[in-house]
Amino acid sequence: MQANQHADLRLNARWLITMDGQAEVENNKAVFIKEGRIVAIEDSANATWTADETIALDEHALLPGYINAHGHAAMSLFRGLADDLPLMTWLQEHIWPAEGQWVNSEFVYQGTQLAIAEMLKCGTTTFADMYFFPEDSVQASIDAGIRSVAFTPILDFPTNFAQNADEYIRKALAAHERFRHEALVTLGLGPHAPYTVSDEPLKEITMLADQLDMPVQIHLHETAFEVEQSLELYGVRPTQRLADLGFLTERVSCVHMTQINDSDIQLLQHAGASIVHCPESNLKLASGFSPTQKFLNAGITVALGTDGAASNNDLNIQGELKTAAMLAKAVAMDAGAFPAGQALYAATMGGAKALGIDEQTGSISLGKWADLQAVKLTGLAQQPMYDPISQLVYTDSSRATEYVWVAGKALLDSGELTTLNENTLRQQTQYWQQQIANA
Repeated sequence: MQANQHADLRLNARWLITMDGQAEVENNKAVFIKEGRIVAIEDSANATWTADETIALDEHALLPGYINAHGHAAMSLFRGLADDLPLMTWLQEHIWPAEGQWVNSEFVYQGTQLAIAEMLKCGTTTFADMYFFPEDSVQASIDAGIRSVAFTPILDFPTNFAQNADEYIRKALAAHERFRHEALVTLGLGPHAPYTVSDEPLKEITMLADQLDMPVQIHLHETAFEVEQSLELYGVRPTQRLADLGFLTERVSCVHMTQINDSDIQLLQHAGASIVHCPESNLKLASGFSPTQKFLNAGITVALGTDGAASNNDLNIQGELKTAAMLAKAVAMDAGAFPAGQALYAATMGGAKALGIDEQTGSISLGKWADLQAVKLTGLAQQPMYDPISQLVYTDSSRATEYVWVAGKALLDSGELTTLNENTLRQQTQYWQQQIANA
């Protein structure tokens, strides 16, 4: 045996779902991890590698950690604050005023901690965030050990964080400079939406993204009103306006995309942009239905996101899997649309591709970071077991997530968080709830 065939950790999996290529299930495999990366995948009974530690996952599916490709993590502290309202009423009369009163560095750090804890317990190993004070949210992710892609929000109007587009962009670049060498962190640019960002900042964002190799994320075609307003002000639909500005590229992930026609799809296809589908938030805000099967038919990458807990109200990607798969069938009037394997791909490799980190994570592949989850599939709700992928997507398996590793480090061990204290999080959250409720 060669000396280098010794790993730090061996995971013996009853079912292995690599998402490396097709969504297929392999039985009784051993995955070896060394210095945070996947170094070998072998048959459990005939493995040639050795390891310092072995974990038996005899009743578990081992698969890539979920990638929550869009959210506003700190808004977990606004969970349930303004439910059952249309988007613009929700934003203008409730959320934006609350943010103006409460959002600061401490709010963002502690709200992001709460979000991370919830996501880890549901099998998420990477989350994308678009929120104010990104340096604080990134620090929360580093301290917790989770992978993050932070899109600094950019708007034309002032908030607690910045006064104009130029200042937002300056702060985005400062965050990028501070954290660009962190292995678990990617910094991006997050123009909020076409109706909140004017042409010149959008052009500058495109230029900077190219120069600095940064991903870009934008809320796009979220409501019918957004499209109508764009037609009135610019004479074209939002996607066409962005294409005309040169903004739409393969770096851009477009969030929501519910008000879509064939011309929009052709523009996205030509640009190589990705879609982040947030089905439960879209349903709750009555924003509309994203035609995910049409995107897939056009070869467009589809990822999944929860959006923020203020408009969902949970951060459980496993729940989004089921909602997305079932909703797609109703929208397409086709029971075969967005099948279970495709939904699982969207929550793993689809998210990695949309965020530009698919060479690092998203599948169980040699050389990639060991961002993994183990889900116990022997509960009554998962019986009988004909197809582990189907059970992961169509039953509530998130409550059966027992292990989560990011870069080979266990962040959830036998269902217990290892880097975050749940009692501390409860106390912090109760403090904010009392402050906000009594204002």
